Amino acid sequence: MDTKKLRSQDWFGRKDKLGFIHRSWMKAEGFSDSVFQNKPVVGICNSWSELTNCNAHLRQVADAVKRGVWAAGGFPLEFPTISLGEPFMRPSTMMFRNLMAMDVEESIRANPMDGVVLLCGCDKTTPAQLMGAASAGLPSIMVTGGPMLRGMWHDKPLGSGTDVWHFWDERRAGRISEEEWCELESCMSRSAGHCMVMGTASTMTSLAEAMGMTLTGCASIPAVDSRRYEMAERSGARMVEMIREDLTPDKLITRKSIENAIRVNMAIGGSTNAIIHLKAVAQRLGIDLPLALYDDISKTTPVIANIRPSGKYLMEDLYYAGGVPAVMKQIESLLHLDVITATGKTMGENIASAQCHNADVIRPLDNPLQQEGGTLILYGNLAPDGAVIKTSAADAKLMQHTGRAVVFEDHGDFLSRYDDPDLDIDETCVMVLKNAGPVGGPGMPEYGNLPIPAKLLKKGVTDMVRISDARMSGTSYGTVVLHISPEAAIGGSLAAVENGDEIRLDVANRTIDLLIDAHEMNRRLRLFKSRRPHYDRGYGRLYIENVLQADRGCDFGFLVKPEKKEDDGDYAEGTRATDELPLPF
Repeated sequence: MDTKKLRSQDWFGRKDKLGFIHRSWMKAEGFSDSVFQNKPVVGICNSWSELTNCNAHLRQVADAVKRGVWAAGGFPLEFPTISLGEPFMRPSTMMFRNLMAMDVEESIRANPMDGVVLLCGCDKTTPAQLMGAASAGLPSIMVTGGPMLRGMWHDKPLGSGTDVWHFWDERRAGRISEEEWCELESCMSRSAGHCMVMGTASTMTSLAEAMGMTLTGCASIPAVDSRRYEMAERSGARMVEMIREDLTPDKLITRKSIENAIRVNMAIGGSTNAIIHLKAVAQRLGIDLPLALYDDISKTTPVIANIRPSGKYLMEDLYYAGGVPAVMKQIESLLHLDVITATGKTMGENIASAQCHNADVIRPLDNPLQQEGGTLILYGNLAPDGAVIKTSAADAKLMQHTGRAVVFEDHGDFLSRYDDPDLDIDETCVMVLKNAGPVGGPGMPEYGNLPIPAKLLKKGVTDMVRISDARMSGTSYGTVVLHISPEAAIGGSLAAVENGDEIRLDVANRTIDLLIDAHEMNRRLRLFKSRRPHYDRGYGRLYIENVLQADRGCDFGFLVKPEKKEDDGDYAEGTRATDELPLPF
């Protein structure tokens, strides 16, 4: 390797006072000159945290990465960033995704490394690292933490999240006892690793592989499987080669590779959250992804992964059936196979020998779960800038529905009234939640999968139409319209909905409409008054004042790279981690 080209040598290879200082402080950690001089320095970006169960094993994964780096002749240096744990963080991990992305980007940019291995798992840690690494611009490879083992209760497999929502409804309807509920609590999640259903975590790690940002087969290996550590070791070794090849994120994350990721998202019945995250990642590289593209790809991509919440199996089963490579092999006629990947090979070469070992877990194209992709884009006077619905996890009978609106002004209002036996609601109604978007939530929490009122559950109602400007967990299911843009809190059309209004959902025609005329809509919106901001200081204020709407990825406007010019392929001016910057001494 031509060590003169190593970025890290601007720290460790200098013959002046600065070089003396840098080498001296590295020696303070017990490393000798021979270790860190004239060798590629590999940063290991670790989102480990005891507050993030999904990522609680990443210290051991990092050790495996280090083995690979050492063996390949590199020098590994592990560093932490903030970690986003879905179960615990308030008001929402989505609010802190951009903060973590900034942490990742600036940690890479500021420190002496030539490439970086990204360790992720829980929902927002994957897109945050992809966003940060894309903006920093150094060679990057991702090692995902993997799904936890399946839960088991009474000899029945359980899926985290999906079965929580199911059994909570059963508990509220009186069909699960307190003792059984307590048993379930100890049976649901039984190892480190992210949710083992096709929630946002499994979706985003699968899409990282589909984009070519991991080694082949990385995404679905269970967290506690020894092969997870072997994959990490090989990824560390591969990073040393990627540094030599200068294989940077902009060469891997392209319009074509993102289209592959969207295809795979549709085929696996992936989370609706992927739409927001992929948009945000693409924008960091100046790639425009209009919502219409998602819908066009959905129309021609069947759902073939029979994984909860769209199907019946779990991520462990997907791994044994062949994982993401087998899914991509089934739909290879729909993919861009010529894109380069982190392996150094094309995607076509990566999946050439992939096989499906269980045709019920990964269905063939002539026997899909659903003919079209699991996520569709809706427009209409309620969502001028778009909304999404996950049809693969919804009731087909509700795909065309008109019902009376039952309005909840915010999440607090919903919690105080939804189980009130006097609530004026029946199964034909449309539940409407306002002020749960990026600004209104704040942070666009996963409030969108509104629980069905107990009195309807007891009647046997299992689904009804629900709409909001919120998100929902990828583990959730039901006929739920999400991400309505613009959101109610900034005066979007959703703010105009009143109790008793008729709302029409027409999935076939991709529309969601409030059945009032334009004059009445405009009259109501002229009366709109914004609420007092949630924050007056700190990161909360920064977030509220700068976050983009859901259709634009909920990133900060000042972090989005100008769209790539089509005429010459050049990007707008910007600083990447490889640019020479003033040093602090």
